[in-house]
Amino acid sequence: MSEQNKQSETPTGELSLRVLAMPADTNPAGFIFGGWAVGQMDMAGAMHAASYTGTRVVTVAIDTIKFHKPIHIGDEVSCYTSIARVGRTSLSLLIQIWVRRARSGQPIHVTEGVFTYVALDDKSQPVEIKRA
Repeated sequence: MSEQNKQSETPTGELSLRVLAMPADTNPAGFIFGGWAVGQMDMAGAMHAASYTGTRVVTVAIDTIKFHKPIHIGDEVSCYTSIARVGRTSLSLLIQIWVRRARSGQPIHVTEGVFTYVALDDKSQPVEIKRA
């Protein structure tokens, strides 16, 4: 088994969001909209980034996103986040979506991306990230 396949057998990072894919979130083909998935990833990443920085954060970039498999109605959708890079005022997170079909069985890796967030102060200005 290749190293890449080994890495894709289990989620990377911490569970940051779990939600059920609903019929209202489908595209005309009957699968969940890609934009809905991106929105879930962004919420998960923003919560992780804000927890890390202790400040408000805003999304400034989605560097990559890959859709490996569709999300189906009724899938349990879990977003896992891990810090990929920390800069002076920004941080990038690897965000993965894993699903369990009909909320049972083995998790399936369906989507991944790298999102970048900037830490903000009370005046909505970038602020230096203080490291623990």
